[in-house]
Amino acid sequence: MSDLSLNARKTGQEKHPVVSTAEFRDYYALLKPRVMSLVVFTGAVGYLVAPMTNHPILGIIALFALALGAGAAGAFNMVYERDRDALMQRTKNRPLPMGLMHPADALAFSTILGGIALVLMWMAAGVLAAGILAFSIFFYAVVYTMWLKPTTPQNIVIGGAAGAFPPMIGWVAATGALSWDSVVLFGIIFFWTPPHFWALALFSKNDYAAADFPMLPNTHGTEVTKKHILAYSLLLFPLGCIPYFIGTVAEIYLVAAIVLGGRFAHLAWKLKVSSDMQDARKLFGFSILYLFSLFGALLVDKYAFLLWSTLQ
Repeated sequence: MSDLSLNARKTGQEKHPVVSTAEFRDYYALLKPRVMSLVVFTGAVGYLVAPMTNHPILGIIALFALALGAGAAGAFNMVYERDRDALMQRTKNRPLPMGLMHPADALAFSTILGGIALVLMWMAAGVLAAGILAFSIFFYAVVYTMWLKPTTPQNIVIGGAAGAFPPMIGWVAATGALSWDSVVLFGIIFFWTPPHFWALALFSKNDYAAADFPMLPNTHGTEVTKKHILAYSLLLFPLGCIPYFIGTVAEIYLVAAIVLGGRFAHLAWKLKVSSDMQDARKLFGFSILYLFSLFGALLVDKYAFLLWSTLQ
């Protein structure tokens, strides 16, 4: 690593370097890999749970395109929010606030990735899947990042749609068509997103204030935020059970949805009556486990049923 790169990593003072000091890991960080992993997982579940008509190799290509598209949107978000990121403890060590690459390089990286993602999705899964992916990238980059997030405390409510598209895209990539099953999977993530992010916003309140983001705890206070978290958590409980009642999956999933949804609601209630911010951290941590586990239960249910049917 060069002396310039090492100094930039330590101080973050090379805000717009003439020569980029970025390494592979810095470009990888632009993709928001933790967010991407959730996108790819839920998209893969949507693909695998659907009545598959597409070739599996094309499905793998479609999921790779989904990952690239999510990464492109994440990279654009980092470019646009780089100055605010520099003010937040959570984000100040990202490549752009640290001055490890020029914003124009990061923007070009995002644009190229997005273009490749859409072409690959179109070739592997057709126009509809590519169109939904294009809309999800636009929604996250423009509607959420540029408009909603800096202007309204309801940013994550409306903006949550961007992160809810992956299972729908996976479903369309498998079948070539939309269905009520995919809409329900979209709805689960859509209603999961606000309590997930508001829990984060509660214990990161000072960070969001420093960056002047109008998150709900900063604009309406902690107690209002807790009430909103509880309300969405209670709505999420029955919504999580709907895949069973519309015949997408069977009893294994239903049991998981009841247990996971009940625990989510219990933690939300505990947060509502508590003054300890550790309860917000617990809810935030569980919310991630909830989504992975719920979508994992979709897979377990479907393939356990297929295995049982094969053995009969």
